Amino acid sequence: IGHPSRAAKKPVEAGVMLAGDGLQPSSKGKRVKFSGTQRIVTDGPFAETKELVAGFWLWNVSSIDEAVEWLKRAPFDGGVEVEIRPLHSLEDFGARLTPELKERNKKLREQASKK
Repeated sequence: IGHPSRAAKKPVEAGVMLAGDGLQPSSKGKRVKFSGTQRIVTDGPFAETKELVAGFWLWNVSSIDEAVEWLKRAPFDGGVEVEIRPLHSLEDFGARLTPELKERNKKLREQASKK
């Protein structure tokens, strides 16, 4: 893996893993569908769902390829399939990210980190 101090460590020990948790079954969940000004709430379980998120890991890595290398070490077996997706960064919004929006995002993050 790219970073030398991370080579022999597990994701938590290497400081890669920022968060992770399992999610309760969809029978305990709700979905909120947005349609114009309407908010339609549906109680679980969600039988029509073919694929359902059961948990998540949030990793701080330099690339999706580094994430793949970390994931290859995970103790999964038996046909488990894991999807990897990057988070959006402010830079992804390009010219639509005005200085005002950037400042607003900074303030929101500061507020959230205090809680």
